[in-house]
Amino acid sequence: MDDVRIIRNLLAVIAVILAFSAIYFARDMFLPIMIGLIVALTLSPVVRSLSRLGIPEPIAASALIVCAGLVLGLGSYLLSGPVTAILEDAPAMGIELRHKLQGFIASLEDVKNASEQVENIATGGDSTPVVAVQQPGLLAFAAGSIANFTMLTIVGLILAMFILSSGDLFYVKLVEAFPNFSDKRRAIRTARDIERQISHYFLTITVINAGLGLSIGVAMYLVGLPNPVLWGALAFVLNFLPFVGGMIGVVLASAYGILSFDTLGMGLLPAIIYAVLTSLEAQFVTPTILGRRLEMNTVSVFLTVIVWSWLWNVPGALMAVPFLVLLKVICSNVPRLSVLGNFLSPRTFSQTE
Repeated sequence: MDDVRIIRNLLAVIAVILAFSAIYFARDMFLPIMIGLIVALTLSPVVRSLSRLGIPEPIAASALIVCAGLVLGLGSYLLSGPVTAILEDAPAMGIELRHKLQGFIASLEDVKNASEQVENIATGGDSTPVVAVQQPGLLAFAAGSIANFTMLTIVGLILAMFILSSGDLFYVKLVEAFPNFSDKRRAIRTARDIERQISHYFLTITVINAGLGLSIGVAMYLVGLPNPVLWGALAFVLNFLPFVGGMIGVVLASAYGILSFDTLGMGLLPAIIYAVLTSLEAQFVTPTILGRRLEMNTVSVFLTVIVWSWLWNVPGALMAVPFLVLLKVICSNVPRLSVLGNFLSPRTFSQTE
């Protein structure tokens, strides 16, 4: 019996490793599928509500997906000009930023030179020539990445439209897949709970991020930072990335602020405002609106973001929290996974504490 258990555990570990390998190497296949499923789960309650009003599900699904595509396309078109200009000016901006931070960079270079001297002494002064491989330009790399992600997003939206147009077909197939009534009921309850939680999470987070983007855009306009609309849109997008998005926004705001203003104190003001607004949103606004049902402990969220960022880079970081919400709902409805569900949940205090 012990040998059977060991073999079963080893097979489970091998299956997990193979699954991660498949997800890593087949990203371009799995990413649009994930996008389509998440969009479908998010918009399913909306399509169902429109269906109750007499609008056929295929028409409602097509209208929602077309509207979402138009909004994304219009937003990308309006922001493409400022983003392209910034990327083209990035080398000159880097030189100017280096000039303004010359004193700070000089101290860092002294530390770097000292460490290199220590390394040369330790290695005996090895002067093996190093071949440098020239990387593609920033604008070309960004354009290629955005174009690839745009195509995958379009495929995902088309898949979401087909899923939404099918109505309750997948729920019917799910019921037919289980033999007894108790399993059918649990499967339907789990599927409905996943749909409700994902939809509630994404719709709520989208509204919160829109409010944050509007607040940051207005704040940047008031302090006189150029392109305040771009900063609002950037804050809206980056806030979908837990932990990482806020840090990226603060770094970008500090660099752009230093370039835009004459004094260092005024240059750091946009970054301070960005950090304060995102901290208020993360610590007070989002927990209050989402409530404890979708609350998860910070360690599990951070680990999930690391894993999915390693697998799929930025798109993976965007998928991390929805995947964690889905996993938590499944653990809440499957007794065998209750231990994992308890790990994902935040700490709960008893009445005696």
